[in-house]
Amino acid sequence: MSHTALSETVMTAKAEPAKAEPVQATPAKVRHKSGVSVKALLGSRLFLGSLGWTLFVGGWWLAANADLAPERLFPGPDKVFMSLYELLAEKDFAADIWASVKRILTSFSIAVLLAMPFGLLIGAYRPVDRLLAPLAGAFRYLPAPAFIPLLLMWLGTGEAQKIALLIIGVLFFLIIMIADVTRQVPKVYTETARTLGLRPAQILGSVIFRASLAGYVDVFRQLLAVSWTYLVIAEIVAATDGIGAMMMRAKRFVHVDDIMAGILVIGLLGLLFDALFKALHRSAFRYLQPK
Repeated sequence: MSHTALSETVMTAKAEPAKAEPVQATPAKVRHKSGVSVKALLGSRLFLGSLGWTLFVGGWWLAANADLAPERLFPGPDKVFMSLYELLAEKDFAADIWASVKRILTSFSIAVLLAMPFGLLIGAYRPVDRLLAPLAGAFRYLPAPAFIPLLLMWLGTGEAQKIALLIIGVLFFLIIMIADVTRQVPKVYTETARTLGLRPAQILGSVIFRASLAGYVDVFRQLLAVSWTYLVIAEIVAATDGIGAMMMRAKRFVHVDDIMAGILVIGLLGLLFDALFKALHRSAFRYLQPK
């Protein structure tokens, strides 16, 4: 092909407009009328949490109305909620709830005060770990209810026996878990503190304790739930007040709806304290929150 013909071919190609490719419309994201996408809704903690509770209550209602057991022995959620209202409005159940909350707060506070120095020393110093960790590890496997006969003989049937049982239920778990959190402090922190001339007591309090504080709060949140599981056991022995005492009174008259209302209240109180600890953790340790 000659130079002139090649130039004409190139000019002709440039002159012809390029054919536009058909653009496919991208389907819009499926949205509700409120403008919230389905993906965002399914990722919502509030929505999924509410859905879980709805499914639980709905399944409970279906099981109660399926004649699997007599209504008196297996009441539905409507009967239990009505019973809870009557307990609060007519039977001074609020005083029982407050008595149980005081026992939990008192016993758990004492358990934390006892466990903190032991757990801190076990986690920070290897000789203390070798001396005390085997004892704490063994005692945590002992069931707290096994101490009830001894506590009744030593402390009687009063408030001290109930508080002591609740303390025993979480004390050794607290020691072990506090020690585990303390061991996770990076060695570079303590080595840097020694290089800067801090004394061992200063390293323990200003470096190790402060670096572990966020983990301690999370341990307290988890083990407070364990303390609630021992509440009824502590209150069924010669108790005159408390949620457990109310449930034992209901048992004598086969008021299953009252018993289930007590179980429901314990669960709700546990969720409330768990949420409070999470809020405390978020507000006190903002630097640990994902941005």
